[in-house]
Amino acid sequence: MQFCDECGSMMKADGDRMVCTNEECDTSSARDRDAEAAFVTTEAQTGDEVIESTEDANFEGKPKSTDVVCDECGTQEAWYTLKQTASADEPPTRFFKCTECGHRWREYN
Repeated sequence: MQFCDECGSMMKADGDRMVCTNEECDTSSARDRDAEAAFVTTEAQTGDEVIESTEDANFEGKPKSTDVVCDECGTQEAWYTLKQTASADEPPTRFFKCTECGHRWREYN
């Protein structure tokens, strides 16, 4: 994605030129095909780069926390993920899965 140097609006491809999408700005520049080849799109990403966001997602391989205690088995280590479950000015919610028994719980900060 390319942005206009003059007004900051997104630019779009128009043949061999990049044209500003702001109707009040007439900025354009030559397309840099080498720079476009370096962009990563979701089609080119592997499954390892995609963040799992479903409730039944596997936690294995996620960051671990050692400052928690599982209520089921007492283990002091759990995988966790962070999700913004409230408005942006509220802290995120941490979802845990015990590395020993698989028990799941959440923690609101």
